Amino acid sequence: MSAGAGFGGLLHPVAQALRGLAKYLQGVMGADAYRKYLEHHAAAGHGTPPMDERAFWRDRTDRQDTNPQGRCC
Repeated sequence: MSAGAGFGGLLHPVAQALRGLAKYLQGVMGADAYRKYLEHHAAAGHGTPPMDERAFWRDRTDRQDTNPQGRCC
């Protein structure tokens, strides 16, 4: 077994951990909100098409500005 083969075996778990961390941070920061909105929209069976991503973020920001709640920033 070469030294490179042993090191290569470590890369996969590290990469998985980094992807998991990135996904967690996106959730904390709200970056996955549009994806969640699309999933909810599809599951709820709305008769109208979902907002496009730009309209979604504009609507979300407007709602946060008119209804401020405790948030960090």
